[in-house]
Amino acid sequence: MPSNAFPQSATRALRDARDDERAGRIAAAIDKYRTAIDLSVANDDAPTHAEALRRLSVVMHRQLERGVALELCVQSFDVASAIGDQPLSAEALNTLGGFELEAGRTGDASGYFHRALAMAHDTPALIGRIEQNLGIIANIRGDLNAALVHYQNSLTASLRARDDSGCAIAYHNLGMISADQQQWELADRYFDSSLALADSLGDVRLRGLCLLNRTEVFVARQRFEEARLSAEDALRLFDELDARAQKADAYKFLGVVYRETSRPVLAEARLKSAIELASECGSQLGEAEASRELAKLHQMMGRNQEALVLLNAARKLFVQLDARGDLSDVTRKVSDLEGTYLAIVRDWGQSIESADSYTFGHCERVATYAVALAQALGLDSVEQTTVRIGAYMHDVGKVRIPHEILNKPGKLTREERELMERHTLYGQELLEGNDFPWDIRPLIRWHHEKCDGSGYPDRLRDDAIPIAPQIIGIVDVYDALTSTRSYRAAMSIEDALLEMERCKGWWRPDIYEAAVALINSSLNHAV
Repeated sequence: MPSNAFPQSATRALRDARDDERAGRIAAAIDKYRTAIDLSVANDDAPTHAEALRRLSVVMHRQLERGVALELCVQSFDVASAIGDQPLSAEALNTLGGFELEAGRTGDASGYFHRALAMAHDTPALIGRIEQNLGIIANIRGDLNAALVHYQNSLTASLRARDDSGCAIAYHNLGMISADQQQWELADRYFDSSLALADSLGDVRLRGLCLLNRTEVFVARQRFEEARLSAEDALRLFDELDARAQKADAYKFLGVVYRETSRPVLAEARLKSAIELASECGSQLGEAEASRELAKLHQMMGRNQEALVLLNAARKLFVQLDARGDLSDVTRKVSDLEGTYLAIVRDWGQSIESADSYTFGHCERVATYAVALAQALGLDSVEQTTVRIGAYMHDVGKVRIPHEILNKPGKLTREERELMERHTLYGQELLEGNDFPWDIRPLIRWHHEKCDGSGYPDRLRDDAIPIAPQIIGIVDVYDALTSTRSYRAAMSIEDALLEMERCKGWWRPDIYEAAVALINSSLNHAV
């Protein structure tokens, strides 16, 4: 029996269920899909049976009943395959691929989509949907050119099929990729086209997605009031649909809007709601992105330690997603976090310096010198990043040193010196429980250790001191010598080199020689 010759009672139930689903009447849609399944079985109508099973599987998956959804979709494929209906079989494969895609298994998803495309034949509406999904995979993998081709193929096929729903989704995804390319005006036009079609179809979910993702365009163009209204409308729709992952994204965008419009209390509340919702529904990407945005808020508020905890949580989630497939976009997100790390630790270092008028700019200079020395010594990029972040953070423990000691105009007493030396231990304590992707704790604890055993806090000697703390230690001494202090003027480079020569037993010979060579080549002017 051809797919378009379903008995009227079964097709009516299927059509009514689809209308309810588009309108967001999910409970009614589930009941009617089940009715369609029962009627199709009673009438020996396998095509309607296959399609009703597939549609119900999609709804159940959105309700987070993923095991039930998978079982229903496999049944749909089996029923369609048994009667040799390749388009219906392709529909089921395309849906199974969508489930794999949402789970982050892009390799398996791609396999399903290509199998579906090979079976779709001359079914343009179906081809349009499969091309959409292939575009999403290309987008996730960072291949924006391939994604754009797939989305344009999808639009062409959907126009050919006169499939307004397919066109609406294609316009939405073209808006998404235009936003990824920061073509904000073009993205806005695509979202306008998608919204108009979603409204004419009464497709509540698609309208919500357009409103949600258009928010990013408004934020980028600093149209914050429009962004807020768009995100709030999306949140209302997704609340009605009980679509928790999308609700989490709406809360995230509201948090960003409030952050960018200087309403930190509201921003923090919305971003925390986003994290909680994303975690509850298993959306690792949503949780990671909301955690990153909250970290930026805490940075703006000077809550640097909390910001770093959130940033580490976000990085772990991104890395877990990256490990589940060839997710170049997630890899890019992980890479982008490094810049945020540097901004936060730089801010934290400068906030410490602000309490000590004699050391302003010290951490920035030490970081610049240390990275140059690390490069000269042949350290790799990861080791150089570790040195840079450790340099910004090396004096973080000074926040626990009394202000009157930190700013004492003159040399410290023995008791004051002993307390000051504890800043290396305090710094390590402050970072307990903060799982950095770079091991900076040895740099913080041991940057005052010396090869002759005269350093602190552990009186380490020679090779017991790792290379990174020694790098920070020697450039820290150099910057201290060439900076003004309350009890002496800044030394000239020549005098600083003479002083360092008297103390060269503090460092490994290769580190000392490389540092002197860099200083002699005007290291202090390298920015």
